Amino acid sequence: MTPQFLLDTHILIRWLSEPKKLSREQFRALEDVVRRGEYVCVSGFSLLEIALLGERRRITAGLNELFHELDTNPSIRILSLTTDVVREVSALGDALRDPADRVIVATARIHRLRLVTADQRIIASKLVGVIE
Repeated sequence: MTPQFLLDTHILIRWLSEPKKLSREQFRALEDVVRRGEYVCVSGFSLLEIALLGERRRITAGLNELFHELDTNPSIRILSLTTDVVREVSALGDALRDPADRVIVATARIHRLRLVTADQRIIASKLVGVIE
């Protein structure tokens, strides 16, 4: 079972706490993964991003609930930040400025995954295949 998708942080939060906010295509792709007993990937950097968003009260979902779901949901695998990912971040050029976006895009590229995102800067960069 080979994963196909990496979730951008905001998509991960929506999927776990407000799935109705996903686009039809995003929802369908994620539901297909669950139905087939497969899994999606999440960058470990997204965990830090979620913690910081919670600290700043920029997300309404409870942090403990989100992290529990990440620890126990068989449809989610967390990918570590590796030297290969960091090298890829450096190779991206200046199309993306946000460090989190750069790490997430680099992670998708290194692992040959499509990125599920609604981030228009990432989509416009064409650095990685996306599901909008």
